[in-house]
Amino acid sequence: MGTLRDKFWLRPDQVALVVIDVQEKLVPAMNNRVSGELVQHIELLLEGFEALGLPVIATEQYPKGLGPTIGKLKGATEQVWIEKTSFSCCGEPAFMTALEKTAAKQVLLVGMEAHVCVFQTLLDLLDRGYFVHLVKDAVCSRFKTDFDTTVASAAAAGAVITSTEMALFQLVGGAEHPGFKTVSRLARRRTP
Repeated sequence: MGTLRDKFWLRPDQVALVVIDVQEKLVPAMNNRVSGELVQHIELLLEGFEALGLPVIATEQYPKGLGPTIGKLKGATEQVWIEKTSFSCCGEPAFMTALEKTAAKQVLLVGMEAHVCVFQTLLDLLDRGYFVHLVKDAVCSRFKTDFDTTVASAAAAGAVITSTEMALFQLVGGAEHPGFKTVSRLARRRTP
């Protein structure tokens, strides 16, 4: 397989979804419209990953202070849940152990805040040789300048910038895939 295809094409046998710090005390600090879109897109990705039988790892940054993952996304914590104090998920040994167990070479990143925990994780994963896909419509920061800077810096660092639908449809690859109808149904649920 060619280098471009390895980097840009998500493969079900090589991908893991990482949901970073979508917690009860963080979500209200975000813009309501933006955080609502983020939650909707992460829900769709979680349902798609569940339907396709793909691995999900969720993290919570200091949950004693920031609370648990929000109720709407509690399903993210069902497979693997990691508590952390390091901003980068990779700074928590349990996270790296969990990611290595998935055998993933590609990591789909979603969550908050984009410019802190998400971006630091992205850099560490790239540095460790993973292909990282940043789901632009499923990450956010309190301020637009931080979000915009994160997306530009992530692309410059070598991450693939993707969207919820791009990722889901890549994972099924075509209408003959058994998961196509599920993914198509999820895409139709998206609201503008």
